[in-house]
Parts: sequence; structure tokens; C-alpha cells
Amino acid sequence: MLIKLINYLRNRAQRMGRFVAVTASASLVAVLAGCGAPSAPNGATVTLRLGYFANITQAPALVGLKSGLFVDALGSRATLKISVFNAGPEAVEALFAGAIDAAFIGPNPAINAYSRSGGRVLRIVSGSTSGGAFLVVSHDVSSVGDLEGKTVASPQLGSTQDVAVRSWLASQGYTTDGSGGGTIAVVPQANADALTAFKQGQIAGAWVPEPWATRLILEGGGHVLVDERDLWPSGTYPTTQLVVSTQFLRDHPDQVDALLEGLVASVDLIAADPKASHEMTNEAIADVVGKPLTATVLAAGFKNLTFDVDPHPASLLQSARHAHAVGLLDSVDVSGILDLSILNRVLHRLGRPEVSAS
Repeated sequence: MLIKLINYLRNRAQRMGRFVAVTASASLVAVLAGCGAPSAPNGATVTLRLGYFANITQAPALVGLKSGLFVDALGSRATLKISVFNAGPEAVEALFAGAIDAAFIGPNPAINAYSRSGGRVLRIVSGSTSGGAFLVVSHDVSSVGDLEGKTVASPQLGSTQDVAVRSWLASQGYTTDGSGGGTIAVVPQANADALTAFKQGQIAGAWVPEPWATRLILEGGGHVLVDERDLWPSGTYPTTQLVVSTQFLRDHPDQVDALLEGLVASVDLIAADPKASHEMTNEAIADVVGKPLTATVLAAGFKNLTFDVDPHPASLLQSARHAHAVGLLDSVDVSGILDLSILNRVLHRLGRPEVSAS
């Protein structure tokens, strides 16, 4: 894998040609070209359909795609087709519909999908990103009490940040509901729309991941009321994890192995060459939203994030409890949601410590 990283740094321009620009739509789709169509043992072509978001919190996915590390790792075992989503619940619906096979999403949409399907639809196979979510509010808000009767945004109902803001408000004695009611209204909207609404004074704040938190501060004149790190005992909580449909995991374990190998390489590249990784992340975001982030936003966003493949299993039960407490989850049973067997096989092959599912 080190050789792959070196080859990437030497041949970046060539690798860039493998990425086909993403076009705008509700669920943006692009196909990574430049690799031959492999054959499964029965002669059928294997396609791995992967979903992700155009956020800095998804840097391992963006770097893995933009650098070609995912394509290199998959080699002749699969072609890669990608879809871009605004938030986890949208990606989960695509999983339920059989439109994608895997996705980088937050823990709460994964937990919700696992619960809704009775444990049948997906497994979390790896971590990716920790941290990077904040409640950013307007200049006239200095405490949670100042939000009473006002509106804050979250990326989507049931998303990881949506559960976080509702859970925190409940802990402070305030009520919310799924239709924007309660003593403090939580209105789900796309992150870009939340930034616009914040600038126009239509909302008092938003609980959002990077880079949107930094953009609300720098472009909207906001300030941080809650850093989510302060709400977790260790200061560590998962923002992004890799989930795979149970059917694809069962039918194509070798392809999942290759994807995880590429993910480990991507996380390694972010640590080994932050400058190049920041540039790739920004280029991948620009492919989706039409323009890159400013250097200030990019640097600030990365500073708030940690990238590793540990899915932080201890946080999953707490995340489930939060969602249950605010009425967004029926069952808090997450036993069996993790399948780290292939990840640990990859880590063992690379001489790395294995990750515990406890």
C-alpha cells in the first residue's frame, strides 16, 4: 500500500483523468472510468455502487476516489459507480431500494436502517471520520435560552446531526418534533440551504458537519454554541462510517476487502500528505457543488476532524439511545450491526493492529 501512495504522488495528474465529473441532480451520479470491466467467477461483471457526501467529514472517501486508490485496490475485481447524497437518510433509502451497495454515512442513519430492517439491510464494516460537528448560532444567541421560539437547522430528519441537536435540546429541557414544532423548532434542510437561510436571518443556527460549520462562522457571522466533542466522555464520536448492504457483503466479500484496503490507504495518505489530501478533497467537493472551498474554510474544517478506520463501537449504543429518546428510533438494540471481520483481515495483512467490535 505504501507503493500505491508513492505512485499516487508521482502520477497524480494521470489519476485525475480517471474521475468523471459529477453532474447535478437529486442524487448525483458519476462513474469512475479508466479500469477494465472485471468478471466475477460466473462471468458476470461486478459493479460496486458506492454513495458518499461532498463534505470534509468524508475526506477518506473523497481522497480514495480522487486519488484512484479505490480503483487501484479493486483492480480487476470490480468497477466502481458512485452516487452523491446530501445526508445519511437519503443514502439509506437508496440502500433499501437496492440502488447502491455501500455508503459513507453517519452512525444514526445506519442504526435506523438496521433497526427498521430487523438487522437485514446493512452492516457497518469500518470507521472513517470522527468529530467535526457543531451548533453554530447567530451573534444575538449566547445561550440555549436565546433559541426558544426560534428555528435551527439540521441536514435531514434522522441524520446524525439531527439526532444530536434534538438530543442536546432535550437535555436542556426543550422540546422538538419531526414537523418543526416544539419550544425550539428543528427544521431539516440541505446544508447549502441552511447556510443561505442563516445569512438571511431565517434561522438562528444550525447543527452541521464540516465544512458547513466553518462556513456558517466565516460567511454567516456565526459562532459556536456547542462543540459536539464536549458532549462525549472521551471527546471522540464517529461522524462517518462505511456501511455495506448485507447482500453485497455476502455475495462479494473480495470486493469489500478491496474497498477496505483502498480506504486504509486513503486514511494513510491523509496522514502522510495533508497538503495533497486537502487539495484532492477540495477538488472532489468542487466536482459536486461547482466551486472549491476557500483555503481558510478547508484548513479550519480539517483541523476539527480525525480520520481512522476504527468505528468507535462504544458510541453506537449511546447514539441509538439518543435517537430513541427523541422519538426517532423504536429499538436501541444494535447488537450485530458491526461486521469488522474483513477490515481486520485487511489490517492483519498490512501488519496493523486489529479493531475491536466490543
